[in-house]
Amino acid sequence: MDRYEQIKKVKDQYASSLMEKANVVGVGIGFADRGGIRSDEMALVVMVNKKLPAEALDPADVIPSEIEGVRVDVQVVGDLSALT
Repeated sequence: MDRYEQIKKVKDQYASSLMEKANVVGVGIGFADRGGIRSDEMALVVMVNKKLPAEALDPADVIPSEIEGVRVDVQVVGDLSALT
Protein backbone atom coordinates (compact mmCIF):
# COMPACT_ATOMS: atom_id res chain seq x y z
CA MET A 1 0.00 0.00 0.00
CA ASP A 2 1.46 3.38 -0.92
CA ARG A 3 1.58 6.31 1.50
CA TYR A 4 -1.45 8.07 0.03
CA GLU A 5 -3.58 4.93 0.33
CA GLN A 6 -2.43 4.44 3.94
CA ILE A 7 -3.41 8.02 4.82
CA LYS A 8 -6.74 7.70 2.96
CA LYS A 9 -7.56 4.54 4.91
CA VAL A 10 -6.92 6.36 8.22
CA LYS A 11 -8.90 9.39 7.01
CA ASP A 12 -11.87 7.25 6.01
CA GLN A 13 -11.83 5.49 9.38
CA TYR A 14 -11.29 8.51 11.67
CA ALA A 15 -12.71 11.59 9.88
CA SER A 16 -16.11 11.39 11.61
CA SER A 17 -14.65 11.22 15.11
CA LEU A 18 -12.14 13.99 14.35
CA MET A 19 -14.94 16.24 13.04
CA GLU A 20 -16.68 15.93 16.43
CA LYS A 21 -13.76 17.58 18.22
CA ALA A 22 -13.88 21.25 19.23
CA ASN A 23 -12.78 23.75 16.56
CA VAL A 24 -12.39 21.12 13.79
CA VAL A 25 -13.88 22.29 10.48
CA GLY A 26 -12.42 19.72 8.08
CA VAL A 27 -10.26 16.64 7.57
CA GLY A 28 -8.23 15.94 4.45
CA ILE A 29 -4.99 14.67 2.99
CA GLY A 30 -2.22 17.14 2.29
CA PHE A 31 1.29 18.21 3.10
CA ALA A 32 2.37 18.89 6.66
CA ASP A 33 3.43 22.40 7.60
CA ARG A 34 6.61 23.00 9.55
CA GLY A 35 6.88 26.47 10.99
CA GLY A 36 4.36 27.80 8.49
CA ILE A 37 6.21 26.32 5.51
CA ARG A 38 4.79 23.42 3.56
CA SER A 39 6.95 20.30 3.73
CA ASP A 40 7.03 17.39 1.30
CA GLU A 41 5.65 15.01 3.96
CA MET A 42 2.13 13.79 3.26
CA ALA A 43 -0.13 13.80 6.32
CA LEU A 44 -3.67 13.60 7.54
CA VAL A 45 -4.57 17.28 7.78
CA VAL A 46 -7.05 18.34 10.43
CA MET A 47 -8.32 21.84 9.71
CA VAL A 48 -9.36 23.99 12.66
CA ASN A 49 -10.81 27.47 12.95
CA LYS A 50 -8.36 28.27 15.75
CA LYS A 51 -5.55 26.47 17.57
CA LEU A 52 -5.63 26.20 21.31
CA PRO A 53 -3.06 24.72 23.68
CA ALA A 54 -3.89 21.15 24.72
CA GLU A 55 -4.39 22.23 28.33
CA ALA A 56 -7.18 24.62 27.23
CA LEU A 57 -9.13 21.76 25.63
CA ASP A 58 -11.24 19.01 27.10
CA PRO A 59 -9.08 15.86 26.89
CA ALA A 60 -11.61 14.36 24.43
CA ASP A 61 -10.98 17.29 22.04
CA VAL A 62 -7.18 16.96 21.87
CA ILE A 63 -6.11 15.91 18.36
CA PRO A 64 -3.43 13.21 18.36
CA SER A 65 -0.18 13.91 16.52
CA GLU A 66 -0.29 10.45 14.93
CA ILE A 67 -2.95 7.86 14.15
CA GLU A 68 -1.95 4.32 13.17
CA GLY A 69 1.48 5.46 12.04
CA VAL A 70 0.13 8.42 10.03
CA ARG A 71 1.22 11.93 10.97
CA VAL A 72 -1.63 14.25 11.86
CA ASP A 73 -1.01 17.91 11.08
CA VAL A 74 -3.35 20.51 12.58
CA GLN A 75 -3.68 23.55 10.31
CA VAL A 76 -5.59 26.75 11.04
CA VAL A 77 -7.96 27.65 8.19
CA GLY A 78 -10.51 29.80 10.02
CA ASP A 79 -14.23 29.30 9.58
CA LEU A 80 -15.28 27.52 6.40
CA SER A 81 -18.54 28.01 4.55
CA ALA A 82 -19.93 26.64 1.31
CA LEU A 83 -20.03 28.97 -1.69
CA THR A 84 -23.41 29.13 -3.39
